[in-house]
Amino acid sequence: MLPNSQIPEPSNPQKYSINCNGRLVQLDTPKIMGILNLTPDSFSDGGKFNNEKLALKHAEKLLKEGAEILDIGPQSTRPNAEFLSSEEEIGRMGNIISQIKKEFPEALVSLDTFYAETVKFGFNEGIDIINDISGGQYDKKIFDTAAETRLPYILMHVNPSYETMHDKIKFEDITLEVNRYFSEKTNELLQKGVHDIILDPGFGFGKTVEDQMKMIHEVNFLGFGKFPLLIGISRKSFIYKPLGKSPLEINEETQKLHMKVLEQGAKILRVHDVAEAKETLDQFLQKK
Repeated sequence: MLPNSQIPEPSNPQKYSINCNGRLVQLDTPKIMGILNLTPDSFSDGGKFNNEKLALKHAEKLLKEGAEILDIGPQSTRPNAEFLSSEEEIGRMGNIISQIKKEFPEALVSLDTFYAETVKFGFNEGIDIINDISGGQYDKKIFDTAAETRLPYILMHVNPSYETMHDKIKFEDITLEVNRYFSEKTNELLQKGVHDIILDPGFGFGKTVEDQMKMIHEVNFLGFGKFPLLIGISRKSFIYKPLGKSPLEINEETQKLHMKVLEQGAKILRVHDVAEAKETLDQFLQKK
């Protein structure tokens, strides 16, 4: 845990909102973000939804179960995944974004990409949020594109290159490191005119099991309360590997951790299993 002298005072509870294409979305009540992978090689659901018909069907399921945001991923970021260019990402998506917006106009759609050109394509198709796992490090143009589109931007903590994305680094203090990174990157974004920023501490990306468990217990100190926090721990190895289980066998453990981060102020849960996360969220709201 942080030494007392280094623990920042948590801010008073914030009433966060984000502007999604002119639609003001309040985050006072946490949201569920359902994962919709279009990839043949994602870690736990590769190939299940990589055609338009199956993707639409799964989008409907996620929304019915309680997701308010759909996170569309054209490229897997698991260890040793196939690397795609922006052109390949765009080709893989086809018309799925516009089809989802047509079929489910109330749904918010985020696009999981680190390419500026893919963001531009997604913007023209109707996306509402940019979800960049790279923090602007893998394509230097993406911050400018975020400013041009005026879309909310999800900023994730990650190692500085695609090749080292999953290299385990033991930080002296992971909470201080993540906050240092958030401070630097949010300043860059604000200077470019990007004000709707969501912070993601990057569970599952280049961090030891110990550091990730430390972050779980110090979520309320991440980001200093200035921006809403997204937590993505669904099917992550820091949960299932120490237990000797598979990614699909850790729902109970995952929901306990979801409750812990909600109690510390997390505003978005990024998940594969929406129904289970929604049940946890409902339990949390009943306790408030």
